[in-house]
Amino acid sequence: MAKYANLIPRFLDYVKVNTRSDPHSTTIPSTPRLTEFAHRLVQDLTAIGLQNVHINPQSSYVYATLPANTDKDVTKIGFISHFDTADFNSEHIQPQIVENYDGHSVIKLDAAGKYTLDPAVFPNLKNYQGDTLITTDGTTLLGADDKSGVAEIMAAAEYLLAHPEIKHGEIEIGLGPDEEIGTGADHFDVADFGADIAYTVDGGPLGQLEYETFNAADAQVEITGTNVHPAEAKGVMVNASQVAMDFHAKLPAHDRPENTAGREGFFHLYSMTGDVDSAHLSYIIRDHDRQIFEDRKQLFRGVADQLNQAFGQDRVQVTIKDQYYNMREVLEKDMHVVDLAKQALEDLDIQPLIFPVRGGTDGSKISFMGLPTPNLFAGGENMHGRFEYVSEQTMEKATDVLIKIVSLAEQQA
Repeated sequence: MAKYANLIPRFLDYVKVNTRSDPHSTTIPSTPRLTEFAHRLVQDLTAIGLQNVHINPQSSYVYATLPANTDKDVTKIGFISHFDTADFNSEHIQPQIVENYDGHSVIKLDAAGKYTLDPAVFPNLKNYQGDTLITTDGTTLLGADDKSGVAEIMAAAEYLLAHPEIKHGEIEIGLGPDEEIGTGADHFDVADFGADIAYTVDGGPLGQLEYETFNAADAQVEITGTNVHPAEAKGVMVNASQVAMDFHAKLPAHDRPENTAGREGFFHLYSMTGDVDSAHLSYIIRDHDRQIFEDRKQLFRGVADQLNQAFGQDRVQVTIKDQYYNMREVLEKDMHVVDLAKQALEDLDIQPLIFPVRGGTDGSKISFMGLPTPNLFAGGENMHGRFEYVSEQTMEKATDVLIKIVSLAEQQA
């Protein structure tokens, strides 16, 4: 019998529910289906036996409390996950189970074999010899990002309630929407949550412990052209699409995601539309270093200024909106929250994998709200698409880590 009897069954039930968030929505949460799922989580958390289970009306986060079972004055620890999924097909998700994976075979996702998990393409598969893998059927994402984290947090709470011999302080749980569209944590209520330190359980493979993220901004470029007949275009036409290409060409050619790694930042053109009359470019700007991040934004605006100066009028309009900042700025002031997780990993013979995240987490924003929140592994691989998978054994170890963290905190109090 599995140590966490409901971990995998709950995960499999949850991933079958479409909870894809909508980046074009202006509501909180972004879709009614997220509200429906939040109410389901309230029912499940209540059934487990947690207290103060409620939906915060401002954030649509689901909050719950596991009371302390010790007389010690223990730091209140929070565990946070998100239940929305990314912008890939999320309808009719049918998880596939691959038992005792041999670490080298190609896994057929669909019956025809059009889509496969091939270790030659995805070498991390070799790390899962002997594990039971949960995959997609090739037509949808899986949703391990981050329903694996949701299931792990709930399994840890359920286990602690069933094992009162494991002493712990008060534990706060927060399960939220709209992380994938970058808006969920904007409305996170630190006071309502009530923790002293917290962890997002939203990372990838076994052992990941992340406390350094990108600084991030969204940048939009609007270009206005002058459209005339090409036979009479000389000295009159301004082709907005050509200006768009000129704009992109003025950015550093190396500083693109496909050319960078580690702490190297980038300008990422992720969408472009246009014709002669008008054009639109959408970018994300990223860097781990705050000053270089600010320099990147200034360089980006400078390209528009150069083009406008050449035209003698403002044809290129740039709008930049900061999204989140490197949470290391907050966490390095007091590394206790990181050290506690690192010790929990080591005590469980799990090698800590600590490296700068080339992205962000809800913890990036929440840390700057005054709640130090690094990120822990949840197990997912190849997230946000049809090749996503997760190991049952890694999910169990992630749950072990949560329990070890709260146990260590009580012992150290």
